[in-house]
This record gives sequence, C-alpha cells and structure tokens, in this order.
Amino acid sequence: MKMSTSLKISVSGVRGVVGESLTPSLVAYFAASFGEYVGAGRVLVARDTRPTGTMFENAVVSGLLSVGCQPVILGVVPTPTLQMAVVKLRANGGIIISASHNPEEWNALKFVNSSGIFLNHNEADELLDIYNQPYTNYVAESEYRNAHVAENPFGIHKDKIFSQIDVELVRKSKFKVAIDCCNGAGAPYAKSFLEDLGCEVTAIFTDIENGFERPPEPVAKNLGALSKLVREGTFDIGFAQDPDADRLVLLNTKGEALGEQLTLVLAISHVLEKTKKHGNVVVNLATTKAAEDVVTAAGSTISYSKIGEINVTSEMIAKKAIVGGEGGSGGVIWPVVHHCRDSFTGMALILEMMASRNESIDAIVKSLPKYFTVNRKIATSGSRASQKVIRELREKYAAQKPNTSDGIRIDWDDRWVLVRPSNTEPVIRITAEAKSEKTAEDLAAKLAEETGKIIS
Repeated sequence: MKMSTSLKISVSGVRGVVGESLTPSLVAYFAASFGEYVGAGRVLVARDTRPTGTMFENAVVSGLLSVGCQPVILGVVPTPTLQMAVVKLRANGGIIISASHNPEEWNALKFVNSSGIFLNHNEADELLDIYNQPYTNYVAESEYRNAHVAENPFGIHKDKIFSQIDVELVRKSKFKVAIDCCNGAGAPYAKSFLEDLGCEVTAIFTDIENGFERPPEPVAKNLGALSKLVREGTFDIGFAQDPDADRLVLLNTKGEALGEQLTLVLAISHVLEKTKKHGNVVVNLATTKAAEDVVTAAGSTISYSKIGEINVTSEMIAKKAIVGGEGGSGGVIWPVVHHCRDSFTGMALILEMMASRNESIDAIVKSLPKYFTVNRKIATSGSRASQKVIRELREKYAAQKPNTSDGIRIDWDDRWVLVRPSNTEPVIRITAEAKSEKTAEDLAAKLAEETGKIIS
C-alpha cells in the first residue's frame, strides 16, 4: 500500500486529516504492519476523545488481529498511562490513537515499543519497511486471537507517581486547584487524581463525549475559560492539559498562563532540589535558557537533544539523566516514574514544590530567571521548501556557528532563535527567546520574514 503524499510521518507517529490522508484502511494496514514488527502477542490500544477515535480503534484492532496479535483495548486513557501499562502488563507494544494538540479534524497513530517508549528512528524505519512491502503476512483462520477489553490501567500510572512524591506533605497543604481537561483523555482521571492529593478541585471541559470545546493546544489564547475561572476565584494554581494529557500548562493565581516553558523549568528545579543529586538533565533545542540557568546553578549538567519525545528520552537514557523534557510543549519527563512526557507527573511535582517551599506559584516563578519566548508558524508546501530554508539560513548566519542538528538554532549572547520543520504539522516553527519581550518579538518577526521570502 502506498502512502498519501499529504500524510505526516515522523518520530511522532503517523498523522493526517481524517478522510483525506488518514483513512480506516490505511490505519488498519499500519496496525497490521506494527503487529508484524512486534510479533504475535499482546498489543495495548488506547485513544483520546476525538470523534474519529472509535472508528480508528476498530481499524487498529482489525489490523492487529489479522496478523495474529492479541489487542488489549484500554479505551480512553492518557498517552503516558498506556506507556506505563505496556511495561506493567508485559505487552509487546502499544498503539495510541491521538493527534495530541492538533485540531479535531486530525488524528494519528503513535507506536510504543515493549519498553513503553516511542519507536526510535531505526525502529520506525523497520516499521516503514514492513508497511511498504507488497504483501502482508496475514494469519490463517485457526491463528486468530480474541481482542480483550482491559481493566482501566490509570491506577498503575497514579501509583507510580505517588510512590515518588511526599503525598502526605501535599495533602496537608489542601491546595485549591482549577483544571481544564480539554474534554480529553485526562478528563476521566484528573479531578480524582488531584483530590487524592488533598486538593479542592474545580474541573472544566471534562465531558469526553462532547468533542473539544476549546482549541486543543493548551496555550494562553485558548485558555480563556480557565483564566476567567482562576481570576474570579481564589485558586492556588491552574492546570491545563492537551487531548492526550502529556502536555501541561500552568496558570498563576491571577489566571495568567505561564507558558509551556515554565512547566518544565519548575519541574527540573524541584527534582534537582528534591533529590539533592548532581547529574545530567536533557532538554530539547526549543527549551528556554532558564532551564540551563537552573541546572547550572544546581551544579548539574544540561544537554540538548533534537525535537521529539523519543529524541529526548533516548538521550536521557544514554546519559542516565535524572529529569528532562520538552520546554516547547510543557512536557515533563521524570525517569523514576517513566521515560515519557506526563502532565500528571508535572502536576504532582509542581504541587509538591509549592508544599515543600511553602510558597505560592507566583513567588516561585518570580524567583526564576526571566526570559521571553515568542513562537511563530509558517505554512510550507513540504520538505523541499523546509530544506531550502535551513540551507539558506545556515549560509546567512554562518558567523554565529549555528546548531543544525534539528533545523537551525542560532545563538547570540543575549538571545537565540530556532527555525525547524514541525514533526506534526505542515509548518515551519520559529521559536525566539530573549531577555526582553521586544527583542524576542523582533527576532521572531525577522526570521519569519526571512523564512517567508525563501519559500515564496
């Protein structure tokens, strides 16, 4: 089977617009290919709350059954929950049906290996080789297995987090928390999770049958309802998740979204303070310099990886990192829980930080190094245009000795900018950061203009 030219395939999985580039037949074929790759055995299947999720869940199950696998259906659960369950239940792998922060008309498959982490580049290439073969090794009728519906595995997830934090300390603080679950995969679990930490919780957008009632990316412009709730109430903190609950954004007591970057900086700061260890920390190239400042001040070492969760986790495993993540997505990775981005781990760490310091989120944030980050997107026609942009910018900014391991990152003493094609959307992303908001805005605008001219 040939792939649609508009299908997006990367380390973040296979995604596209439903009915255009992503169809049930293609999904079934990819699932069958994954089943061949991991071998006959249990494969966990989970989804977020998109209207097309059930359709694709059935397609995935059919594909897995056709090659002799035993699908274990988890239903609507967060992405990190499936990743942990793969290990706990000793499955051969897992498939997550979720386009994460993409709009509702998108959907995707994300593939997890038996270690509960996403496929790396070599593993993904092997899967694609199987997918592109002119035949599939369908099993005989006698070899078909039954699909099973599993007991909800979120308890595995919660217990792993609670085993690593001071639950009683957090409970004594009796925090008042507001959370926006985006009607996503975190919605059935977030309120009770926080209540088990002793919080008084007001949760919005918790109806998993109602679609997304706000745009799924948890950024300030999309969090108006949560911001209003926090601003008009007396809350200690606000949390916002994306549809598959791996991303986390924080709101302060004034209802102001703090940005994805600060989620990771706060989590890193607390883990280093909590464990009192000097070790390695890994973040991706799009992460704020505040993370480097915090890590260096704690006597630890920071390393930068390419964008994409598997790139970060692979580097973390190689360097035995004690914490890490992706600043641009608010993705916290704490290996003692699991090598995955996890909004629930992020919430627990931030609440424990507030409790252990006996300080408000506002006071803690005020103590951090201050940077301003500006993000832009520019639509692109495909990889050739993106390659041309990187090539020409590399030549133009050669004197700055740019990092070209993933797109191009250009650094100056007081600012930096990253220009790279997205793994998940047909766009070029521009991230600029500086000590002043105007400098960051001007730098992002300049690179956006230069990028636009190159691809026009």
